Amino acid sequence: MSKEVIYIFIGGGTGSALRYFIQLLMHERIVPYHFPWATFTVNLLGSFLIGLFYALSERFHLPFEVRLFLTTGLCGGFTTFSTFSSDGVGLLKGEFYGAFVLYTLLSIGIGLAATLAGGYVGKQIYLKSATIIQYTIKGRFMSR
Repeated sequence: MSKEVIYIFIGGGTGSALRYFIQLLMHERIVPYHFPWATFTVNLLGSFLIGLFYALSERFHLPFEVRLFLTTGLCGGFTTFSTFSSDGVGLLKGEFYGAFVLYTLLSIGIGLAATLAGGYVGKQIYLKSATIIQYTIKGRFMSR
């Protein structure tokens, strides 16, 4: 088994466990459950995180294996298109047509926006850290 597959395997298991934990927490606290809040939240958070992780891995030159762990593994295990689809079918079968349309449009629209936002935040983190490193090297923070 290649080293990359092991990183993906560990990340995927971690992401899946995190998703399950969030679903347990949200299902215990959010009523009514005519809207798949847990899947919606996990997919949007995962969309943000994958944008953030790609931006940070590019900017900080993270090793390929770490990027695979974070994106393909962690985010891949954390988010779930199959559950998104299953929840959508459940809304249709329950005749919650408005909730179905809202869930579908918001999941896709906000999911794309969250990925863009994650990339933007990653870029800002890089820019701020580069500035701090530059000032430190020049001795501006070291002069105390």
